[in-house]
Amino acid sequence: MGAKTRAAARKWRHRRVRRKVRGSEKCPRLSVFRSSMHISAQLIDDDQGVTVVQASTLESDVSAEAENAGKIDKARAVGRVVASRAQDKGIRKVIFDRGGHKYHGRVKALAEAARSGGLEF
Repeated sequence: MGAKTRAAARKWRHRRVRRKVRGSEKCPRLSVFRSSMHISAQLIDDDQGVTVVQASTLESDVSAEAENAGKIDKARAVGRVVASRAQDKGIRKVIFDRGGHKYHGRVKALAEAARSGGLEF
């Protein structure tokens, strides 16, 4: 039986994906969290249970880069920032975890910006 609401369906998809997707020290998981106003991304080492790199629209670095921009432009800024911080830590390959959201809109913009910033997935 499927989920009753849209939010429950997203959580169902997220749990299904998380059973298969696992990050490691060499290839961390790029996890995307999207709310109605903000978006954040973090690289997670699931073996040790630590966040290696993170970026969010709530940070001053990102908000300064895309100050009077729309949500998609802010998502692109988050993707660029997380990719540059990962490059500084020597991380090039990641596994993409879209958090149960469709690969569309802000999630897609963040992923493409991270790819153009040098991350491979």
